[in-house]
Amino acid sequence: MSTTFEIKRGDTSPGLEYQLPVYSEGGSVLTGASVRFLMRDQRGNLVVDAPATIWDEGGVVRYAWVAEDTAKAGVHRAEFEVTYVDGAIETFPTRQWLTVTIMPDLGGAAP
Repeated sequence: MSTTFEIKRGDTSPGLEYQLPVYSEGGSVLTGASVRFLMRDQRGNLVVDAPATIWDEGGVVRYAWVAEDTAKAGVHRAEFEVTYVDGAIETFPTRQWLTVTIMPDLGGAAP
């Protein structure tokens, strides 16, 4: 799955989906887990720290945007933090961040 995502300022669709690596055959390691989506702007300010959804037991997680998340244009770094049922925490992607680019739109206020 791509590590880049683009959306226009003020948009809330589409949601951001990410395929986690699948470690287990037969059963899902995500059963009972919870997921958070975290995103920081270029200055390192936390823009989003909110629950995400386990979209399917095959390892796809999804974050549904709210208007405040995409209010300012710019390039952001993001990740999904999974807390497993045993309390262990793992962050994805592991070797880099997701790059989220919020593009200016032609309506509304200037970026």
